[in-house]
Amino acid sequence: MKFGQALLLAATATLSLANRPPTVDLGYATYQGSYSTTYGLNIWKSIRYAAPPVGNRRWQAPAPPLQNNSQVTLAVDQPPVCPQSGAAGTPYVYGFNSGPGDEDCLYLNVYAPPNATDLPVLLWIHGGGYGLFGAEYDPSTMMNTNNNGFLTVEIQYRLGAFGFLSSSEVKEHGVTNAGLLDQRFALHWVQEHIAKFGGDPKRVTIGGESSGAGSVMLHALAYGGKEFNLFNNIIAASAYSPPSYNYNDSVPENYYKKFAELAGCGPNSTALNRYPTTFDCLVAAPSARLQNASGTVSSSGLFGTFAFLPVVDGDLIQERPSLQLSRGKVSGKRILVGNNANDGVPLTNPNVVTRPKFNEYIDSTFPRFTQSDIARLNTIYHTADSQPVDNGPRYDTLGTSGPTALNQSEMATGLQQTVLNIFAETTFDCPAQWLAQAFSHGHRQAWKYQYSVTPAYHGADLSAYFSAGVSWPDVGFRTAFQKFWGQFIMADSPVISLRDATANMSNASVPIGANGTIDWPPYTPRYPFQMDLNTTGGYLIHDVVTSNLSYWLREGDGIVNNFRLVNASAWEGGRGARCDFWSAVSARVPQ
Repeated sequence: MKFGQALLLAATATLSLANRPPTVDLGYATYQGSYSTTYGLNIWKSIRYAAPPVGNRRWQAPAPPLQNNSQVTLAVDQPPVCPQSGAAGTPYVYGFNSGPGDEDCLYLNVYAPPNATDLPVLLWIHGGGYGLFGAEYDPSTMMNTNNNGFLTVEIQYRLGAFGFLSSSEVKEHGVTNAGLLDQRFALHWVQEHIAKFGGDPKRVTIGGESSGAGSVMLHALAYGGKEFNLFNNIIAASAYSPPSYNYNDSVPENYYKKFAELAGCGPNSTALNRYPTTFDCLVAAPSARLQNASGTVSSSGLFGTFAFLPVVDGDLIQERPSLQLSRGKVSGKRILVGNNANDGVPLTNPNVVTRPKFNEYIDSTFPRFTQSDIARLNTIYHTADSQPVDNGPRYDTLGTSGPTALNQSEMATGLQQTVLNIFAETTFDCPAQWLAQAFSHGHRQAWKYQYSVTPAYHGADLSAYFSAGVSWPDVGFRTAFQKFWGQFIMADSPVISLRDATANMSNASVPIGANGTIDWPPYTPRYPFQMDLNTTGGYLIHDVVTSNLSYWLREGDGIVNNFRLVNASAWEGGRGARCDFWSAVSARVPQ
């Protein structure tokens, strides 16, 4: 009886310890998080990693947080989002909308197993065109899928004009690429503090989707690709690579002038008379006025574009990304890089349904192209063969034979699909290929994939890895996909067991490798392997979002994984050759 009571007391004490709110002392502050009984994780939210970038700290490099050891800070609520600056022209239902935020937003969230010791770390950078969203994704399910074998840190960084305002005056009196510097500061924070949560600072993977993946790419290129040992591995999902101008190019300079005018600091404003420069006027301006100006300018351009973006500043970013990638000047050891089958949706103009509209799209999107560039584009995209109307049957292509993404997908047909594909290849698909190529030399390694689960529009893959509370894609696919990522984070390779890849379903189709694992060789210039990740079975239902956007979802029983190892260069009728074209004209994109 006494022995049984002792066991009960011991178990109760253990349970009590497990449920006790976790506390961490960072030196500058002490934070008390929460314990998730659902996922078995300690979670801290709203940990300040840098001083508030307000007042005189606007458009300056991030600084360490002030000391705040007088009390324990509760870290259980989501941090306030940074001011939101949306995309131009997109319907409200798409979610790319400007909105208010808080300039004091440099926080991060940490998810860690209790009693963790020297576990690898995923540092996640959210997407949103460098203007939107925050640390709002829950990695708990992906961590559970991988037996809580790693920690996750999710960061916020300055967005829109607050993070990416650029001009000669900004560079003279402050910093350009402030949002990237915030991210870099968070990487250093991980090196200094992650061991206190049970993480290993020597085993860091930086990951992101869309502009988060674009940020990851830029950190691999930072300071000319010099190695700072801030991370070993990179996960880049649909890396967003918009035009990359020099900091003093006419495009960012004009956005700076428009922003200053709307913020009340234009050349004819009375406020400017009180300050020596426009920059000083902006530093002193009310936050609400600046936020409105950022949102208005950001959403005033061509459909799907953002105004405030990373620039080539000659320091942090020393060259155009495509140029530096072609030279293989990157930091980090390994990359897992992918794109989505329909990444051109929803940030591409959906109303390009006549040949004059197509020509107008090309002229406005690539205003620095020569007539020779345009003629070459029309040749390699076979635009003369594409019907101007978008009224053909919509279905996914195989990628290896039959119709191609040049003018066919489940999203569009004809010239409309050509435009979707041009945007996807310039902005997401070719940068993914260039990243794989840059990491395929010397001691580095690259693995490449395409997420093809219908509808595979840009951002659809988020529900595959941040899957808490979602029912799509199918659980078997979600498990395999999360295993790919977890294995890469924990073991430096995405190669997983056949059991995990097939979700233990006998009729699933996956490439079979050695020793009971999937066959997924690294990408090399000679053998540019790509894993096409898809599902089959079940039934399709039609989902209508707007009159210009509808797609199919696969639901029901009998859905199984359908993975194929394909040639990335030959994919979709020769994507490799088209990416070579974009590399050749990159100075005039510029990219």
